[in-house]
Amino acid sequence: MAARPLAARARGISTDGFAVVAAMVALMWVSEIVDLAAGHRLDQLGIEPRDVDGLSGVALAPFLHLGFGHLIANTIPFVVLGLTIALGGLSRILLVTVLVALISGLGTWLVAPGDTLHIGASGVVFGYVTYLLARGWYDRRLVNIVIAVLVAVVFGGILLGGLLPERGISWQAHLFGAIGGMVAARLLRARVARSTT
Repeated sequence: MAARPLAARARGISTDGFAVVAAMVALMWVSEIVDLAAGHRLDQLGIEPRDVDGLSGVALAPFLHLGFGHLIANTIPFVVLGLTIALGGLSRILLVTVLVALISGLGTWLVAPGDTLHIGASGVVFGYVTYLLARGWYDRRLVNIVIAVLVAVVFGGILLGGLLPERGISWQAHLFGAIGGMVAARLLRARVARSTT
């Protein structure tokens, strides 16, 4: 078996993480194009609170959007924050995304009003924000603290504003996504601590 230089391995890990972020964004855009062609029928696959059929929306909702304006508004922070997390490698971006999406989706399914439908990647975006903030707190490494400060400056207002209840906005997805990001930072910190002892 050939040895691979450490720098090349690190680049490969980051590239894999970047590819995952790019693939998720591509899936969002393809889904919206298909949804438009299908007369917006895909949107019905979102999260329907406390409806067993609506549970599939936990996995599907982040890839569905209410038009291209909604999609663009989520794509930009998703890419910036997702690529920042992907610097930590493929497993990090996958674990953070899965934890955040599950907590955001299940929390929305449990507490959002009945007879509503929730779609969009903003729950994941809010989770990415709080993950990066909490990672700076838990890790106490200079680079992560600097990233946390930059995230707080750029996205802090959006985070606070998005948690306020507002008609037509799934603040429940935002809230539980934010909780998911903090949980992910704590769990991944514990995982790193165990692997270094």
